Amino acid sequence: QGQLVESGGGLVQAGGSLRLSCAASGRAANNFAMAWFRQGPGKEREFVAHITWGAGTTTYADSVKGRFTISTDNAKNTVHLQMNSLKPADTAVYYCAAVSSSNGSTRYLRDYEYSYWGQGTQVTVSS
Repeated sequence: QGQLVESGGGLVQAGGSLRLSCAASGRAANNFAMAWFRQGPGKEREFVAHITWGAGTTTYADSVKGRFTISTDNAKNTVHLQMNSLKPADTAVYYCAAVSSSNGSTRYLRDYEYSYWGQGTQVTVSS
């Protein structure tokens, strides 16, 4: 059974940066599309960023485009989310998610499409 463990959250001032990591254990990262979602206070969980397992094609929510970067390190079974120019609106619990896919170019942008979830890591951005 696969497991995802996030790390790297914390408290940062507006304009600062954080790098989240998600380590996958119990399975190889190959053939798994990966994504980050977040859930802010009193809000529903929302999509943040996605990366396909084939060509590594990335997709971002409009609210983070140009500020966040998703990447994978297949040798370490890890996916990262580099977050720059953080805003108070980015405050949320961030979750990584994985889904097995036979098609390396398919994008999965909805949370119900994902089979595996991490426990979440808190990101707080102060103004």
